[in-house]
Amino acid sequence: MRQPSLTARRVAAVSVSLVLAAGAAACGPEDNDAKSSGGDSAPRKGGTLTVLNANPQQDFDPARLYTSGGGNVPSLVFRTLTTRNRENGAAGAEVVPDLATDTGRPNKDATVWTYTLKKGLKYEDGTAITSADIKYGIERSFAPELSGGAPYLRDWLVGAADYQGPYKDKKGLTAIETPDARTIVFHLNKPEGEFPYLATQTQFTPVPKAADTGTKYEEHPVSSGPYKVVTNRNDGEHLVLERNTYWSASTDAERKAYPDRIDVKSGLDSSVINQRLSASQGADAAAVTTDTNLGPAELAKVTGDKELASRVGTGHFGYTNYIAFNPKVKPFDNAKVRQAISYAVDRSSVVNAAGGSALAEPATTFLPNQKSFGYEPYDLFPAGDTGNAAKAKELLKEAGHPNGLTVTLTHSNAKDFETSPEIATAIQDALKKAGITVKLQGLEENDYSDTIHSVKSEPGFFLAHWGADWPSGGPFLAPIFDGRQIVKDGANFNTGLLDDKSVNAEIDAINKLTDLDAAAKRWGALDKKIGEQALTVPLFHPVYKRLYGKDVKNVVISDWTGVLDISQVAVK
Repeated sequence: MRQPSLTARRVAAVSVSLVLAAGAAACGPEDNDAKSSGGDSAPRKGGTLTVLNANPQQDFDPARLYTSGGGNVPSLVFRTLTTRNRENGAAGAEVVPDLATDTGRPNKDATVWTYTLKKGLKYEDGTAITSADIKYGIERSFAPELSGGAPYLRDWLVGAADYQGPYKDKKGLTAIETPDARTIVFHLNKPEGEFPYLATQTQFTPVPKAADTGTKYEEHPVSSGPYKVVTNRNDGEHLVLERNTYWSASTDAERKAYPDRIDVKSGLDSSVINQRLSASQGADAAAVTTDTNLGPAELAKVTGDKELASRVGTGHFGYTNYIAFNPKVKPFDNAKVRQAISYAVDRSSVVNAAGGSALAEPATTFLPNQKSFGYEPYDLFPAGDTGNAAKAKELLKEAGHPNGLTVTLTHSNAKDFETSPEIATAIQDALKKAGITVKLQGLEENDYSDTIHSVKSEPGFFLAHWGADWPSGGPFLAPIFDGRQIVKDGANFNTGLLDDKSVNAEIDAINKLTDLDAAAKRWGALDKKIGEQALTVPLFHPVYKRLYGKDVKNVVISDWTGVLDISQVAVK
């Protein structure tokens, strides 16, 4: 995922879709028990939940969505083979069965994964969900006109690299077998112990072939979840969901589905969203947001009001903001220059520029500091809270720059508190103390993204960020540090252009593990090994602070998404 909202692409997915923080375990509203927040009464069924968002829920087709854990609003309509555990904090970073009876049964080397569907699964029209429907749903995600979803299946499935989807190739994917209506088998090119995580993506949603209307399917996708789409206006700007009467809680241990109706209103200004949630009048009393944080000024106001403070959900999503170096560009080809900058960074000033300690936590590791990622604490170039200018100057001298040097830092002009001018200026001020003059190059968002993600134009020194496709070290480290993922003629995310055989080999070795706890420890060790090369300077992990209405109950915020899970919310 590439953006911090959960509807993001490797953002994200803050769910994700772009759709799309890390640190201590996520929790519900501060000073309240998350399971009973919003009042003392137990959650009850009924009522309407209103969702106030800035970003429209576009491309509401399971083939086109790129989400983390199935997304937030999407997972109310689209069930998948597996899903995220809908629990608070670290427990919510676990993968659990959804349509399937378990999280998957691998063969000895994790190149074949078999799933069995639960009995009694039905669509919104009462017809049975079959394994063939899941196979077809995956196949249609390969169609060029339905692109946008996670790219892993094209890489992982045998013979899928050049597949163009069922509209052009009716033979389908031989890598997916459906020996009977409840069994589906996946054949992979290489061992992938984290396949159960991938199976949470919406591309694993069943789609009945007879109901497929191609690019128009998003207007009324056939529901396999607790809610069905009754309104979809302006490409997701106004989305209304009502109960799918054929959904059965006996087949779905994860989604509580308390409200009768979900009314999603998007395209709103973030300040308006927070004002409406704060006032909590009328329908807004039973409202939440899935994509709008409190800003520094708003948070200061909320913190001074006990009632409002009790309605703030705090969460952490696997996300890291960092400085990236291109070692092909001088002077960053010298590791001691990169180390000097690592020592010179003042993380306190960077955190302040990101909105303060309530909205950002300092980072010294590339992996987010959560157990599921395999977090191993380390600080290879200890700068303290305010930077170590003396150590930085010493390294610069050793690198042949006794009088300091001048460099250019590329950043985005977007006011995102991540890669924006405020962060760049904080770095500029800190490095000045170490004798490094930093010239700032601000680019408009699209230009910035195109520039830093192209091998041909990537600058030597720039701000970047990365978010988790799922809570594991794999989708965090591999896209950034696996040399085989360097893309020379497209969007490249291996910013350090690292192609280290030992790193590549360790990634392959960890991917073979189906024991995810054992894999996590290996990811943590690999993070530290890569960190020694000083190809990045981790800066901070964002923290999500989001208001919800006064009548909202049963707030659950997991470390998988970092935001309130609307599948758990009650409004009565």
